Amino acid sequence: MSLHRRNLAGVPFLALATVAAAQEQGPTTVTLDTVQVEAERESATGPVDGYAAKRSASGTKTDAALLETPQSISVVGREQMDAQQVQSIVEATRYTPGVRSETFGADSRNDWFLVRGFSSQEAGYYLDGLQLPSSSFATWRIEPFGMERIEAVRGPSSVLFGGTNPGGLLNLVSKTPPAEALRHVEVGVNEFANAYGAVDLGGPIGGGGHWFYRVTALARGGGTQVRDIDNDRLFLAPSVTWAPTERTTLTVHGSYLLDRTRGQGFLPYEGTVVDAPYGRISTDFYTSDTSLDRFKRNQALLGYEFEHRFSDAWTVRQNLRYGRLGIDFKTLYGVGYDGPPADARLARGNFVTTPTANLFTLDNQAEARFSTGPVRHTVLFGFDYKHFRLADEQGYEAAESISLLDPVRGDFAPTDTRYTLNTSRQNQLGVYLQDQIQFVERLHLILSGRHDWVALKLDNTLLPASSYEGWQSAFSGRAGLLYAFDSGVSPYVSYSRSFNPVAGTTVTGELFEPERGEQYEAGLKFQPVGTRTSVGLSVFELRRRNFLTTDGLFNTLQIGEVRSRGIELEANASLARGLDLIGSASFYRLAITDGADFEQGKVPVGVPSLMASLWLDYTLPEGALKGFGAGAGVRHVGASFADRTNEKEVPGFTLVDAGIHYERASWRAAINASNLLDTTYVSGCSSTTACFYGDRRKAMLNVGYSF
Repeated sequence: MSLHRRNLAGVPFLALATVAAAQEQGPTTVTLDTVQVEAERESATGPVDGYAAKRSASGTKTDAALLETPQSISVVGREQMDAQQVQSIVEATRYTPGVRSETFGADSRNDWFLVRGFSSQEAGYYLDGLQLPSSSFATWRIEPFGMERIEAVRGPSSVLFGGTNPGGLLNLVSKTPPAEALRHVEVGVNEFANAYGAVDLGGPIGGGGHWFYRVTALARGGGTQVRDIDNDRLFLAPSVTWAPTERTTLTVHGSYLLDRTRGQGFLPYEGTVVDAPYGRISTDFYTSDTSLDRFKRNQALLGYEFEHRFSDAWTVRQNLRYGRLGIDFKTLYGVGYDGPPADARLARGNFVTTPTANLFTLDNQAEARFSTGPVRHTVLFGFDYKHFRLADEQGYEAAESISLLDPVRGDFAPTDTRYTLNTSRQNQLGVYLQDQIQFVERLHLILSGRHDWVALKLDNTLLPASSYEGWQSAFSGRAGLLYAFDSGVSPYVSYSRSFNPVAGTTVTGELFEPERGEQYEAGLKFQPVGTRTSVGLSVFELRRRNFLTTDGLFNTLQIGEVRSRGIELEANASLARGLDLIGSASFYRLAITDGADFEQGKVPVGVPSLMASLWLDYTLPEGALKGFGAGAGVRHVGASFADRTNEKEVPGFTLVDAGIHYERASWRAAINASNLLDTTYVSGCSSTTACFYGDRRKAMLNVGYSF
């Protein structure tokens, strides 16, 4: 953990004053002592200077230069989040290559995203390097106002983090106590009358330089584009750092989040993607009923980060977190048409779920930096432990259908019919070893290995015969080679393997094998020396094996394999004074290479083959309008499929975002609009009866004051 300082501003003035005083004394020659000024280096978890980050810990668990890390990693810093006025984690990744965000459209309940074509929100959601695993409807959510940066690690990462999705992960990096006083307040409101207020306070406690604090808080409430659905939130995140010496820091942090909203979406393909006999369903259509519908999330997290440097060579770290999550979700959702589409009646299901989850994670690390002759080593040894307990309850029954053209609301009660009532436990222990090796200054080799043991247990109250208990274990590995030229160009190649535990049993009662991932990647990174510019290119082939699929008789089989091949391009730059740029393009070819006969060679549901985006922001650096600026962006998501046989296509879409902002002294005001042209589009479909409209135009006015 590092305390971030900006304390060099007075050095040039001190030097000028000294020279001026010498000149006033006459022509006598004055020899000044040499003064070395070393600007603070960006840390792996601290603020990003501009849009192009230079360091990250997400790919190695060490403070490493991105230009020397043989893996694709993208960083969204605080400055970019503020410029685009993001209101969720997935909104922040709209311009990130390889990440397909908002796969369930304008969903106010959860953060849904794909990485390199694979769903990643259940096992690829991390906060400060520790996993926030989800299962079923027990999903964690993080408020972006409390984040310093959001990092997308693309490709298998089990070698450091244990069981996770092979496509990649998002690691969210929290704001931490600063060394200097920080006071910021802001308010905002969007065109759906959803308003918020937020504060960010921090700095030293007392004058001893050993205690520091930070408090971020936010309250939000108001409507959404869907009638009768509000999106309300309370968020509080205090943290305290104790630094008794320059070599030791302990940061204790906690957060509480309360969400209140309702379910939405689950509309038929015919009537959203294509015309039905009656036309199209309105984007503000509400499938449920306020007499029953609610989604409530109670989430609390508490933990600490400890670091002690014994010397310049040896460092130990311990990170711990405890979390508790409760979801209360009751809704009526669409399950297709009730009768022929021409009747315009939506069949509905009465669904209820009230899961509770407890999470404990612990990561211990020992880092050694040393040399063996001309070869430098950064060796990391660690072991981590995770306990995740989920008490899950779900119920369903058919409900009265509703007219899509002239809906009549009723008085509904939650269903009493239960089909799930169980408690599951997962205990995972992992041991890992990594060596970052540097030869002849420019050649970098990374070797990593890890072994995990996972204990899985399910107690099924309704169907005791389906209860199970057993073990899974797996080895993960990685090797990467990179050469960093003096010009700032770094070509690299890498190979990595991953695993992810799979809960459940086969038809014969045997525990499933863990999922496996394997990837080959080659790429090129470019950071011109002395600039705030970063360019990346990567090509890869990734295979996901042992995932669950169903045959034509709805039997669950573990025979699945999906191959993902792709090319990703990325550019982040501050091109001139006040001009910032983000650009990305992702091209994919996914295919099911092993599965049920009818899906062989098909593209998985909801995965586009093309994504591209470009964002430019310019702020006048001088003149009468100094501080005035504007930004504009365009995002394109290609076509995907709504069914496993690839017969129903969901067209691609292109959206325009824009904003204007003005900053003067301690004030900043901005107006941003996402989907500026108010394009109506379907973000994606998970089946032909479950399609989801994307966000319509959403304009946001924001005013902030720092003091």
